[in-house]
Amino acid sequence: MKQSFDKGFVTPLPVFIIAVYDENGNANAMNAAWVGQVGGNLISLSLSPSHKTTANIRVNKEFTVSFATKEYVEACDYVGMVSGSKVPDKLEKCGFTVTKSDKVNAPVIDQLPVAIECKVAEIQEEFGETRIIAEIVGLKADDSVLTDGKVDLSKVRPIMFDSVARCYREIGEIVGGAWSAGKKFM
Repeated sequence: MKQSFDKGFVTPLPVFIIAVYDENGNANAMNAAWVGQVGGNLISLSLSPSHKTTANIRVNKEFTVSFATKEYVEACDYVGMVSGSKVPDKLEKCGFTVTKSDKVNAPVIDQLPVAIECKVAEIQEEFGETRIIAEIVGLKADDSVLTDGKVDLSKVRPIMFDSVARCYREIGEIVGGAWSAGKKFM
């Protein structure tokens, strides 16, 4: 029997590290789970208007989104725990280094194996949140996470945020092929 609850949730959520330069060209990053793909070439972020990263995105209109990984779970969690306004060297403190993207004016975190390069298309304010819709203009992936020239999630080992248990979980094994597992019903 199913139990009834007053509120619902969506979980697990992918954990991404949003990286952007501030008005002085200093790199900053934050952990964000409220991120999703919109169609084939857009990404949507829902961020608090008070975040330094949100302000930096408003200024630069470009940023990167890196997959948080099991290997760097502590550093990825840390950049979401402290504000770049209070700890300007937080990337250095957790051992992250950056390289400037060649496609957008934003940092790419060297230690994280996959980064999506984005240009802001629209910024919306609603429900007390800032929604940023951006065009995906490129992707950087370390050779170590590629199989046959494609990003292999089993090599990336991205983590997910479980909003019910308030923990991070690793993505599991393949359980079926998309657009093929259901063919048995055809």
